[in-house]
Amino acid sequence: MRKQSQLFVLMLVLAILADSLSNPLTAQTWDAKSIVKLTENDLSPWRDGDTGNWQIVGRAFIDSDNEKLLASQPGTGVLWNGPKGKTKNLVTKMEFGDVRAHIEFLLAKDSNSGVYFTGQYEVQIFDSWQKPSEYPGIECGGIYQRWDPKRQPKGFEGHSPRVNASFPPGKWQTYDVVFRSAKFDQNGNKIANARFLKVFHNGILVHDNLELFGPTRGGKIFPTERPSGPFRFQGDHGPVAYRNVWIAPIDYPDFFVLGTDPKRLGLTTEQYVTMLKDLGYNGTYFNSYDGLPQLLKELDSQGLRLYTFYTPVNLDGDKPKYDPKLKEIIELLAHRDATLWLHASSQKYKPSDPAGDEKAVQIIREIADMAQPQGVRVALYPHSGLWLERCEDSVRLTRKVNRRNVGAIFNLCHWLKVSKGQNLLGILQDALPYLSFVTINGADMGPTWKELIQPLDKGAYDIYGALEMLKDLGYKGPIGLQVYGIQEDPKVHLAHSIAAWRKINNKLLHETK
Repeated sequence: MRKQSQLFVLMLVLAILADSLSNPLTAQTWDAKSIVKLTENDLSPWRDGDTGNWQIVGRAFIDSDNEKLLASQPGTGVLWNGPKGKTKNLVTKMEFGDVRAHIEFLLAKDSNSGVYFTGQYEVQIFDSWQKPSEYPGIECGGIYQRWDPKRQPKGFEGHSPRVNASFPPGKWQTYDVVFRSAKFDQNGNKIANARFLKVFHNGILVHDNLELFGPTRGGKIFPTERPSGPFRFQGDHGPVAYRNVWIAPIDYPDFFVLGTDPKRLGLTTEQYVTMLKDLGYNGTYFNSYDGLPQLLKELDSQGLRLYTFYTPVNLDGDKPKYDPKLKEIIELLAHRDATLWLHASSQKYKPSDPAGDEKAVQIIREIADMAQPQGVRVALYPHSGLWLERCEDSVRLTRKVNRRNVGAIFNLCHWLKVSKGQNLLGILQDALPYLSFVTINGADMGPTWKELIQPLDKGAYDIYGALEMLKDLGYKGPIGLQVYGIQEDPKVHLAHSIAAWRKINNKLLHETK
C-alpha cells in the first residue's frame, strides 16, 4: 500500500513538472517601459521613512555561526532585512492592480516571509524544505489563509501549493506570478474576486486560476477590498533577502474569441482550446449546453477561461422565455467568473421598441436572481434585427433591471450595421458605467456580414481609434474578437488577429499625448 502511495505521488509530481517545463512567464520578453524594478541600487521604490533595517547589499547567505540567520556582503542588487532578520514590512510607493511579477528570495533555516499583492493577498514565503504542512497556506508557495476571530477555526480558505517545490534554506528560489485584482463597479460594489491566475514556484506550476474571496490574514490594510494597492514584503517574521524583483502591470484587456466553436471549425474540443492557447488568447465563448462540461474541463486543463455563455430570451408567450436548461447551465458556470450573454427576440415588439421593456426587465431579473448566488453575471447583447438591437437598448435595460450582476455590451459589428458608425463617443460615454464587455473585429462599412466581420488586420474601419477611445474613457473590461462567418483557416486568421491586437496595444501602452 505504501509503494502504491509513493507511486501516486511520483506520478503527480511528474505530471506537474511536465506542465511546467516551459514557464511562459520567464520566457516572456518584456518591453523595458512596462517593468517596475524593486531591487536594484537603493530603497527609492519603497515608502520613505518606513524601511526599518532593510538594506541594499551585494550578497546574502546563511550565517556561518547560526543557520537561522543571514549574513551579507556590501554591494547592490540584493534587498536584505538586516542582521537581526526582523524589521518593518516594506511597502512600495507605487500601487498596482493586474500584474505579472518575478520574485527571487532567499531564506535562513525555519524562516518566514511573504509577498502581498495589492497589499491584500499573500503568497507565503516559508522554509518548507522537506517539511510536512501544518495547515493549508503555511507552505512556501501557499496562498495564506484568511482570518476571522469569530469563526472556528479562525483561519480558513488557505491554499496549499500543488506540490512542495521548495529548495533548501540558503538557496535562491523564484516565484513567477500572474495576478488579477478584484474588480468593482462604478458604485464600489465588487463584481469579480481577485485571482492568482498562475503561480510558478521554482519553475513548477503550483496554483492555476485560484479565486480569492477576500484578503488573506494580515492583508486588511484598507477598510474594504480595493482593485489596486502597494506591494508589501513581510520583514518581521524572520531573515529573508530578495533580488531581481520586477513587476509588469498588465494594461492589455483580456482578449477572447466569440462567434465560433470546435464543432463549427471541425476540431475536437482539445484541438480548439490548444489552438487558442498556442496563439495567446485568454479564452472563448460558448452557446450550447451540449458539450459545455467537456469544454470547461479542457479550458481548465489548459489554463484558459470561458468568458461568456450566449443564450436567447423570448419576450412573446409562444416560446419558452429562456432555455429550459438555463439552471443547469448556471450551475456549470458557478464561480467561474463567467457571464450569461442574453440576446432578446420578439415578434410582438419591433427592434428597440421600449414597449417591450416591462416584459424584458421581468425576465432578465428572474435570470439575474437565479445566477447571482452562483457568482454568475449577466450582460445584455445587442444584435441587429432583434428586439434588443442597439447598445443604447442594452444600457436602458441595464438601468431598469437594476441588479448588481447585470451589465451592458457594445458590439462593433452590430453597431456598424445599425448605426452606420455614428456617434461612437456618445454611445460609449453613456454605456461606460454599465459596460461589461466590448466586442471588436476588422470591418468595412459595407452592408454585408462578410464586410462587417473580418480578421482584425483587415478592413478600413479604425479599430485603433475605437480602442484608444475606450482606453481614454477608462474601460478595462474584457474585449471579445467576433469571428462569426469568417471563412479563412482559423489558425491563420486568428493568428493575424492576435498579432494586430498586440500591435495596437503596444502602441496604446506607450503612446504619449
